[in-house]
Amino acid sequence: MIGEVSSILGLRVYTDEGRYVGRIADLAIDVDGRQVKGLALVDVNRLLIETRANGVIIPYRLVKAVGDIVIVKDVFKRIEKKETTEEIP
Repeated sequence: MIGEVSSILGLRVYTDEGRYVGRIADLAIDVDGRQVKGLALVDVNRLLIETRANGVIIPYRLVKAVGDIVIVKDVFKRIEKKETTEEIP
């Protein structure tokens, strides 16, 4: 089991629509329930997830597939960058 859990660390996470989400740095595990509760991501795509933190935790229930990469359900809305327009006097 330890080999299986450690093999997921460092994998890149993409949505099922092909958008990059981040890279797995750690797992949130419910020890008593013996199940993975979430994926701790770093190198987060700021166009999908608006945060100032170094990383985020996404629920494991979003995971659809694990292999060479991790595929999650695309529940993220694309964040539009607001352009600031200043009036010149």
